[in-house]
Amino acid sequence: MPTHSALDSVENAVRRRGSELVELSHAIHAEPELAFAEYRSCAKTQALVAERGFEVTKAAGGLDTAFRADFGSGPLVVGVCAEYDALPGIGHACGHNIIAASAVGTALALAEVADELGLTVALIGTPAEEAGGGKALLLEAGTFDDVAAAVMLHPGPTDIAAARSLALSEVIVDYRGKESHAAVAPFLGINAADAVTVAQVAIGLLRQQLAPGQLVHGIVTNGGQAVNVIPGNATLQYAMRAPEIDSLRELEGRAYACFAAGALAAGCEYEIDTPSPAYAELRPDDWLAEICRAEMRRLGREPIAPEYEKTLPMGSTDMGNVTHVLPGIHPVIGVDAGGATVHQRAFAAAAAGPSADRAVVEGAVMLARTVVHLAQDGTERDRVLAAAQRRVRA
Repeated sequence: MPTHSALDSVENAVRRRGSELVELSHAIHAEPELAFAEYRSCAKTQALVAERGFEVTKAAGGLDTAFRADFGSGPLVVGVCAEYDALPGIGHACGHNIIAASAVGTALALAEVADELGLTVALIGTPAEEAGGGKALLLEAGTFDDVAAAVMLHPGPTDIAAARSLALSEVIVDYRGKESHAAVAPFLGINAADAVTVAQVAIGLLRQQLAPGQLVHGIVTNGGQAVNVIPGNATLQYAMRAPEIDSLRELEGRAYACFAAGALAAGCEYEIDTPSPAYAELRPDDWLAEICRAEMRRLGREPIAPEYEKTLPMGSTDMGNVTHVLPGIHPVIGVDAGGATVHQRAFAAAAAGPSADRAVVEGAVMLARTVVHLAQDGTERDRVLAAAQRRVRA
């Protein structure tokens, strides 16, 4: 069983640095940056751990705004994932400033007990969660190769210990037709915007036959430039989601047929581009999730009951890819946003409010203590280390 001294040590370490963590959260919130351009946020997230003596590897995995900061030399390598990208137009409406600050707090706290617990603490700065799949790219690049378990949290309107997510893939569909004067010679044109219309109608009709949990949603990013010119180019951007990756692949096939139908009907050529890796669904580690649930309750929070967790509507995250490879958790920590939820302007405002500041500190406490439980439970420690060794041998 974990010793109270280690559990108390990490909690005290977080609370001692609480004001610095809140200051970091506010600093990232004040200067929102988009996917793969989080230069200031990335630097801010590194600063406190660099001062503490973490060894910082910049541009981890070849990504300019990724990093890995390591402390300790123990055999149990635990990754703490930090996100810090924002959303176009509405800033930190997903609260990634809270994620980054709580991750830093978790890493700093675990550094205090790393030698005692045989830990290596790896704070991993993961860019482009909102668009781009930073964690999936870092997995492919080997940044997680030696990590035995990974933890992070995400803010939301309620506390969820074993949070789930949907698998996701995104496409950009570019239709190429032929321009012509819309009044003088429309018959000489090939209308790429018509292809967009047919594709969207086909997808709208498809929705009636979608399997439970499957979703398709998108926007027109280019529908022409002038009303008196037959559009020679038009573009769709669409996302497809499903409860798990196999269902997503089936949905992709049906959606792709709708995109092809638009091109066929309008006589256009078309091309489908995938701008980022697919996101797998979250598979939270059962044992870690239950420890996290107990830590939430110890802090006076009330996570939703396990039987309801799988029924909640959720978004998607590239942390799902990580949990398909190694044990990990992605709990949701509740923030009072006056009834607003993530990706709303009111949530962006709340992400720098008193409830969010509390989430930064308590989230770091919760994650750090969960890792201590893992490090000091012989059976579970051996389980994640053995899994890591099997991955290395594979």
